[in-house]
Amino acid sequence: MSKLSIPNISLHDGTEIPQLGVGVFKVDPGEAQRVVEESIEVGYRHIDTAAIYRNEAEVGAAIAASGVPREELFVTTKLWNSDQTRGEEAFQESLDKLGLDRVDLYLVHWPQPMFGEALTAWRSLINIHESGRATSIGVSNFEISDLEEIISETGIVPTVNQIELHPLHQRRELVEYCNSKGIRVEAWGPLAQGKSDLFERPALVEPAAAHGKTPAQVILRWHVQQDRIIFPKTVRPERLVENARIFDFELTAAEMSAIDALDVQHNFGTNPHEMDVR
Repeated sequence: MSKLSIPNISLHDGTEIPQLGVGVFKVDPGEAQRVVEESIEVGYRHIDTAAIYRNEAEVGAAIAASGVPREELFVTTKLWNSDQTRGEEAFQESLDKLGLDRVDLYLVHWPQPMFGEALTAWRSLINIHESGRATSIGVSNFEISDLEEIISETGIVPTVNQIELHPLHQRRELVEYCNSKGIRVEAWGPLAQGKSDLFERPALVEPAAAHGKTPAQVILRWHVQQDRIIFPKTVRPERLVENARIFDFELTAAEMSAIDALDVQHNFGTNPHEMDVR
């Protein structure tokens, strides 16, 4: 029985994904198993990793140790840039590290248009999906032009696009495009990676006081009310619980608008069309 009540969101392929998950980006392999075990213990059922995070084996060990039935968990991993022309082999390597026979969601990690391999990668994900080894497939960090290419060439629309998105970088045109195609938006760095003064802004401090929440919880609630999927990173058990206590209050229209007004189109991560790390 889950200790937390985390709602699911429907994907266009008919599957459901927990709206809040635990992300293990920049979680050291030495800590990843503990973090995932603690996440599952308190009630998380959605885990987001990637080949390049180098902690798939630890995530898999945590899943095996949890005792939670596999069908109750939602596991995402991602195809790394240097593997875009060998997607099916790289995927099998990820499965082996995870100790699983399938994942719930497999993503192309970055589009890298300068190399022109994203379409090849997407075709391999389509094959993986058709084999049943990835229940759903999607992309990460794809811009509109990248999405248009793979959709027009294959006719297969990604279920999700995982992008940097927070109050200072709201990606409105891209979000609107994704919404128009039925692509769910997953926000990475939903709290701006702790690299800003967001938590001190009146637009967050005031609703936090009004609702008896923290500024971080207010930001996460702002995401949730826009039907986004989020996985804030933390390695602290108390924060895992705090991050999930966002489904018992609702921001007003005025509070939402005040947070919307914080957008300055400032990204803290890499511009997707400048990422050329292989």
